[in-house]
Amino acid sequence: MDTLLPELVHSPKQIASLARRYQRIALVLQGGGALGAYQAGVYHALSEAGCEPNWLSGVSIGAINSSIIAGNHPENRLAKLRQFWETVSGRKIWAYTPDGDFFRVLRNHTSALMTLATGQPGFFEPRPLTPWFSPTGSEGATSYYDSKQLAATLQSVIDFDILNSQKTRLTVGAVNVRSGNFIYFDNAKEPIDVRHVMASGALPPALPAVKIDGEYYWDGGIVSNTPLQYLLELDDNLSSLVFQVDLFSARGSLPRDMRDVMGRHKDIMYSSRTRQNTDQFRKLHRLRRRLAAALAKVPPAHRSEDEERFLREMSGTAAVNIVHLIYQQRNYESHAKDYEFSGTSMREHWTAGYNDTKRTLRHPEWLNQPQSADGVVVHDLHRDDDT
Repeated sequence: MDTLLPELVHSPKQIASLARRYQRIALVLQGGGALGAYQAGVYHALSEAGCEPNWLSGVSIGAINSSIIAGNHPENRLAKLRQFWETVSGRKIWAYTPDGDFFRVLRNHTSALMTLATGQPGFFEPRPLTPWFSPTGSEGATSYYDSKQLAATLQSVIDFDILNSQKTRLTVGAVNVRSGNFIYFDNAKEPIDVRHVMASGALPPALPAVKIDGEYYWDGGIVSNTPLQYLLELDDNLSSLVFQVDLFSARGSLPRDMRDVMGRHKDIMYSSRTRQNTDQFRKLHRLRRRLAAALAKVPPAHRSEDEERFLREMSGTAAVNIVHLIYQQRNYESHAKDYEFSGTSMREHWTAGYNDTKRTLRHPEWLNQPQSADGVVVHDLHRDDDT
């Protein structure tokens, strides 16, 4: 197992000072089941650096981590994250795992099979009767597992009064089962309760849809596994430092057997398209700037009220700095990595997130506001840092 890196080369005061130059510090968390402990490790390092987010946004397990952070005072957030992850990863697999990839593969395989067979403590459990034999329209006919345990677990780690105080903005993504439309539940627009968090992580056919105000919702990852685009499309024009944490990598090796094929398929299917989203954002921003430049050449007397408003908006276009962290799969992990909840793997994932963030914060220049005409810049530790 990895060891934690030493303290930051640059002081937390310096990192926090750089971050505070932005009007918004956002933590954007992708879905990925058991891999979500990596995101907890990222927050752990950010918290130590005094870089607390004022906006959290997530899908699936990212929505759960986001809600735990937003639903607690800063001094309690790490403890509640640990409580959640130690609860859902609390089942002992082996008393001891010998060193070497062969034994780790065997341990992870055993853990994943136990999850499939018996569920996960504090999270979900198998239904007494398979949904294939349950009466159509009955509670157990549309999912293999019952997620009622998760509701109790979330209530124990999230203070929804704090979450809805709007001191920290929270958005979680889900999919309306009937319409197929993606929806963001946003505490700036409506109160968030345990149903909204569970809806974002209700991945079919494993978990049941969650009913909210007469509609049923599934895991937001079915449509979009990261809510970055929601933030980029907002019209609030705030300078933003965004830490986006992905759990599946779009880049990977050519598969060599069926296990590799299954794992690569899942990575591609659930990986976010950060580069695509930011490229589109750059193009739109560049187009808007060119339009503004053309409008500025028109005499004011000939400009409409809407055109004047557009010019005022463009005059203060805010910068967006995206720091992208992506979990790097280990050689002994398989396609089951997102439902392999052993305590050992959880601690490995947490430590990996912590260390990756420490390495990222060793580049304080990455936190500077972008000066490019596009107004958006992306830093990716695993592409930009070869140390």
